Amino acid sequence: MELKTPNTESEYKASVDEKGNVVLKKKSEIKKGKKSKLSGGQFEMTVRRDLEEKGWIVDKWSNNFDLENGMVIPARRKFNPFSKVMTIGTGFPDFVCFQLMKENLYKIIGVEVKINGTLSRDEKLKCRGLLDLKIFSEIRIAKKVKEKNRVRVSYVDFLEVEKRMR
Repeated sequence: MELKTPNTESEYKASVDEKGNVVLKKKSEIKKGKKSKLSGGQFEMTVRRDLEEKGWIVDKWSNNFDLENGMVIPARRKFNPFSKVMTIGTGFPDFVCFQLMKENLYKIIGVEVKINGTLSRDEKLKCRGLLDLKIFSEIRIAKKVKEKNRVRVSYVDFLEVEKRMR
C-alpha cells in the first residue's frame, strides 16, 4: 500500500547568497519584488522621456560615489546567473542631464528616480558628496504623482530634501 501526499507548493524558495549561506525567501515577496522592479523601470523610462521633452540631453550615469573615500568610482556591474545577463545601469544618480544655456555653456544635473520620492540616508550623503565635488550643479529627485488616471513626474531639488535631513 502506498501513502499519497497532496502536492502542495512550498511557501518558501531556497537560494544561496555570495557567502554560501542558504537563504529562504517567501514566494509572495519574490513576486512583489518582480513587480516593483518592473514598475520602477517603467517609471524610469517615463522620467527619461519627460526630461527629453523638456529639452535635456539625458544619459545613464554609470558611476557611483564612494562614501569612505569621498570620490567618484565606476559603478559595480551586477551579473544575473539565471538569465546570463550583466546589469550595467547601477550608478547613482540614475541619469546625468545636459542642457545648453548659452554658447559653450551647459547646465549639468543629476536625476535620481524614486517612485515614492524618498532617499535613504546613504543616498542623501552621496548626493551631498557629489554636490561638494561640483560634479553636478544640482541633483533632482523624480517622484511619481498620480492625478486621476494619469501619471505625472514631479521633480524635487535635493537641497530642499537636505533641509529636512537630521
